[in-house]
Amino acid sequence: MSRICLFPGTFDPVTLGHTDIIDRALPLFDKLYIGIGRNVNKQPMFSEQQRLDWLDSIYAGNDKVEALVYEGLTVDCCKKVGANFILRGIRYVNDFEYEKAIADMNRSIADHIETIFLTCLPQFTSVASTLVRDVLKNGGDVSKFLPDAVNESIRNGKF
Repeated sequence: MSRICLFPGTFDPVTLGHTDIIDRALPLFDKLYIGIGRNVNKQPMFSEQQRLDWLDSIYAGNDKVEALVYEGLTVDCCKKVGANFILRGIRYVNDFEYEKAIADMNRSIADHIETIFLTCLPQFTSVASTLVRDVLKNGGDVSKFLPDAVNESIRNGKF
């Protein structure tokens, strides 16, 4: 059986925290889907296409990684792509409590899909897309929180 994983999130924008989790998860899986989830309760700053383009650029040449957009239940997306694992990143203890509740619900819906938690490296604990968007909206420098591909498009106003 292939070890196929889905890493769901909004990735608005893609941060070094996200790429840290993805890069460290790659040796664990045969295929890693990065699922950009549509959330009706969130108004993204960046378009779905922009977020897909960033992920495609960051992981160009790595055929183990594929980005996609999905809506609805994460476990349904897992079923569509054949994923038997969900990857989640943890920064703080309260992240774990929230993520565990979601993992328990997902397991109740699809008991063959296991959630894997990776803690982020210490230098990325403060890197959250919400905070990055806030700094960006207020004209601050977010370059040290973002991958080069994201920084380049923001610098050039291509988003």
